[in-house]
Amino acid sequence: MLENYFKLLDQHILLPKAETKLLISDFKKALLFYSGAELPLDEALSRLNPEKLGGFYCRPPTLWYPLDDAAKIYPLAMKSRQMSIFRLSAYLSEDIVPEILQIALTFTIKRFPFFATTIKKGFFWHYIDSTKKRFPIGRETSIPCQRINVSVTGAQSFRVLYYQNRISVEFFHILTDGTGGMVFLKTLVAEYLRLLGVNIPCENGILDIGDTPTADECSNDFPKAAPANKPSGFMDKPALQMSGKLSSVKPCRVLHFDMDSEALKAAAKSKGCTITAFVLALMFIAGRVATDETKGSIHIQVPVNMRSFCKSNTLRNFSQYCSVRIPVTEVSTVDELLPIIKKQLAENASEDAMNAMMNATVKLVRSLRFVPLFVKHPAALVAFGFMGDKVFSNTLSNLGVIRIPEEMRPYVTKMDFVLGTSITNRAACSMLTLGDTTTLSIAKLTADTSFENKLYALFVENGVTPSVKGSEIHGH
Repeated sequence: MLENYFKLLDQHILLPKAETKLLISDFKKALLFYSGAELPLDEALSRLNPEKLGGFYCRPPTLWYPLDDAAKIYPLAMKSRQMSIFRLSAYLSEDIVPEILQIALTFTIKRFPFFATTIKKGFFWHYIDSTKKRFPIGRETSIPCQRINVSVTGAQSFRVLYYQNRISVEFFHILTDGTGGMVFLKTLVAEYLRLLGVNIPCENGILDIGDTPTADECSNDFPKAAPANKPSGFMDKPALQMSGKLSSVKPCRVLHFDMDSEALKAAAKSKGCTITAFVLALMFIAGRVATDETKGSIHIQVPVNMRSFCKSNTLRNFSQYCSVRIPVTEVSTVDELLPIIKKQLAENASEDAMNAMMNATVKLVRSLRFVPLFVKHPAALVAFGFMGDKVFSNTLSNLGVIRIPEEMRPYVTKMDFVLGTSITNRAACSMLTLGDTTTLSIAKLTADTSFENKLYALFVENGVTPSVKGSEIHGH
């Protein structure tokens, strides 16, 4: 049985000798794990069926992809010390088995061909080129959202990490946004659980890894924007920044506020607003406490998922941002701030405003399409100065309610979402809800605790008591 198995496995792998050796070693380690768990050999070989590799590892890499309109600025801005990384994590009921997670990634990546790529320089733009290789997992040993060295030949633009019971995927934003990243994470976790003998259906955003990827999953959907009634641009005034010495370690602190989702919903409902608006109000007050500045405006960036306005199946970037700006002298109580926040969200996150932003993005990209990359790069850095984090004080990215199949619920206890820090913003906030837990994550760029201390106190004052956590790897 084993001899026939490895003959079949070998037929599905036509990679360079070193890569082939590593892949086959991964399957041997998984078989040894199953043997130690006393799983019958026929069942182990069935779970590790080489047919699940399809033709992915035995076909040459021939596909390439132009960057989507939002992603084209990211590789240009990297030399200005800015690399946009975000992390999505799933916490399981038991510690991760790395041998099985590695196989899960090996099986899953073929369903996401756009992720099995490397960044390359063209004459006019960077582009995404497919690569065929073993995509390794790693044990988490450092703080999250570190830069990914994409300059190495064949380097991937994402990483899969594990630590105790946590599976994390970190993405360079050039690949995808939070929505596409969550589809990948859920599909990866589902395959991992299947390899452990749990039957997980392909629903609630979990893709069937046996299906053929579709063209619309990797399409650039920014040109789908409807005409807007008003023009939009990227230039804005500099925003007030929180005080506190910038850390050379980025991020220097990651905190997770785990909150009862019903209590949070009740607090927002009592104020007649959404959860996003409620948390924004608390962030404005906490931001005011965390700065010594007495002039200027606090400006919070709020990413908006364009899929809510425009039908799209893309797993690439398809989000824009709106912003809420309030002069620091007008930051007072939650009740006084909420009417201002709700009004600005209604106006700035409207379909018309978002279409205007998308149209502006497409127009900017088209205006630069025939400019050589070596000329475009300095211009992009100037543009990034207007579009970058200097015009924001903080960010709140809310992925909303994450849905998973019922069969998955006993095994996935929590999820969280972490934004990498930028150049000058002292904090970046992100949140999601899974089941009865809403997790607000704060990535810090300063050791000053004023912001998170005040934010915690404000939640408690409004009837929500967070359980504050920071993993051993993240720091406390």
